[in-house]
Amino acid sequence: MPFTWDYFITKPNNKNVIWRVKRIGFRKAVKFFERLLTYGKSFKIEVIVLYLLLKANKPNMKITKTQKKWAIILLVLAIIISLPSYPVPLQDPIQYYERESGQLKTEKVAGEKWLLWLYYNPLGEATLWALVKRKLVSSIYGKMMDRTSSAKKIQPFIEDFDVDMNAAQEQEFNTFNNFFTRKLKEEARRIDNNANIVVSPADGKILAYADIRNSDFIIKGYRFDVSSFLENPDLAEKYHDGILLIIRLAPVDYHRFHFPVSGNISATKKITGEYYSVNPFALRKKTEIFCLNKREYTILSNPLFGDIVIVEVGATMVGSIEQTFKTNYVNKGDEKGYFKFGGSTVVLLFEKNKIQIDEDLMVNTGKGYETTVKMGERIGEKL
Repeated sequence: MPFTWDYFITKPNNKNVIWRVKRIGFRKAVKFFERLLTYGKSFKIEVIVLYLLLKANKPNMKITKTQKKWAIILLVLAIIISLPSYPVPLQDPIQYYERESGQLKTEKVAGEKWLLWLYYNPLGEATLWALVKRKLVSSIYGKMMDRTSSAKKIQPFIEDFDVDMNAAQEQEFNTFNNFFTRKLKEEARRIDNNANIVVSPADGKILAYADIRNSDFIIKGYRFDVSSFLENPDLAEKYHDGILLIIRLAPVDYHRFHFPVSGNISATKKITGEYYSVNPFALRKKTEIFCLNKREYTILSNPLFGDIVIVEVGATMVGSIEQTFKTNYVNKGDEKGYFKFGGSTVVLLFEKNKIQIDEDLMVNTGKGYETTVKMGERIGEKL
């Protein structure tokens, strides 16, 4: 029977593959694969593995070191060439509720194709593990965003994501990070100063869980691990059945964070970690990201709401987390700090029976959707 590609890669079971390789002959198969590689053809990796194993285990065939070397090279090339074209599973769009209108909307994700490739393609996952999650990559990119040459990215970013610049104190920026960490006009965010009200510490999209211990986190059956998150079992014990609020800041959001209530603030505790994306596409694949990423936390003590743990979580391409507060006592709405370039997250932990989360946030979270919030906007009240 003539040796053709269709003949060789039709989907037989393993016995048939081995039989076909024996019929064709190893040398002839190798030459054919070399020609396919030359022309950039893709092919089934499992078939290559089978015939190489057959070659390696054939008792009456002598294998030279050169042949072994080329067999390995061919296999590596096959993987490299084939994996980029590996089909990425179709993902549901990221949808959220716009709080003001109550409408369900679809998020436009910065770098969506890149994110999907990193978390759902085998070669992308290898790249994520080897490089992207490392501090070095995020640090380098963060420094690039501090260069004056990065300013040319600002206007296209504003136009692509319809960023509202009317609220910004300044309109001209000499680097992308200066734009990214821009301050807002005082009147741009109204702070609810009622002492019984907790306000959002940041602009973003929020998820709310009234009982950490008994709530599905992101995916059904997964529980948020407070102890791993804080890396402090004694402190975590206070919150194991408490309330969890997660505010996700997308790259398009205002990236300074503030205090949700007034009170005494502790020193900052830093926890080293990786730099995974906190985008829902990434969280669906790797739900434990919050317990893996770099993060910093402080404890805010308030007579009505008890000890609130405020955690800032870094993410891919976040140059750094900067704390700007200077005093031991802070007022609701005061600036706490800011994130440099990248999407990131602020997490609030309350003790049990200290806060009643607003119903719309709970309902939307229960349906699997985030809700948009603005810094200073009410998110809960004293129980």
